[in-house]
Amino acid sequence: MWCSPWKDGCAITVKVTPKASRNTVLGSEETWLRVALTAPPVDGKANEAARCFLAEQLNVSKRAVALISGQTARLKRFSVAGVSPEQAKSILLAE
Repeated sequence: MWCSPWKDGCAITVKVTPKASRNTVLGSEETWLRVALTAPPVDGKANEAARCFLAEQLNVSKRAVALISGQTARLKRFSVAGVSPEQAKSILLAE
């Protein structure tokens, strides 16, 4: 599952498509959520863009979202404090 319980919130596995025309959720597979980001995949810019995008979409502070794994990979795992897996799925797939 791409969204699972994690400590005081949830963990979200994201497959990032960098250098897109806009930041958006493209859909989901069973094991990851596909997200398009305008940021390039250099110097951690895509990681920071993904963190900020998730925080904005889930209406939490940027500090509530942290990169758990995938620093240099397209497949990344983020923890989100204060948001249940059910809430995250509902919000991120609402489009």
